[in-house]
Amino acid sequence: MPEPTAFRPPSRRAAAAGYIACASATIGFIPLHAIWAFGSSLWTNEEKFREWYAEGGAAYLHTLNGMALLSGIFALSLVRPWGTVFPRWVPLLAGRRVPRWPVVVTAGILSVFLFLYTLWAIYATFNSDTSEAIFSPWIVAYGIPQFLLWSVGLMVAGWSYYRRTAPPAAVPHR
Repeated sequence: MPEPTAFRPPSRRAAAAGYIACASATIGFIPLHAIWAFGSSLWTNEEKFREWYAEGGAAYLHTLNGMALLSGIFALSLVRPWGTVFPRWVPLLAGRRVPRWPVVVTAGILSVFLFLYTLWAIYATFNSDTSEAIFSPWIVAYGIPQFLLWSVGLMVAGWSYYRRTAPPAAVPHR
């Protein structure tokens, strides 16, 4: 097996995809959701928002923001060296390889989930009663591209990670 530092770096396209996925998760998703998480009813049906917010919406939004932050860090791990080898500041694991399959499986599941969620959001936007919606239907015009960038970025960076960290092909004996 190659030494921990022997993995090829990601291609420019894969690195860009990882950074785009990170930016989409953090810069694209978190600010608006943080505004809502702290109680602002910007671009919402204010009455419905207040009721939803009081019944657990605040905790839900804070949880989503935390998950988006973790997803952004994860996206970077797919294209940075510390995604293949634990950095020296990680106790007991410093210098060891990051287990490959948990990273690959997480990238696959997360990217597919985000993509399917995007498709569902498109469907729900055009097939629901907007008078009952908590958030303005126009938020979808912002959210759909955000989620597409996030999911496709994770797919590209995850595929690159999978290929770059694969064990070398066995050479057949003659």
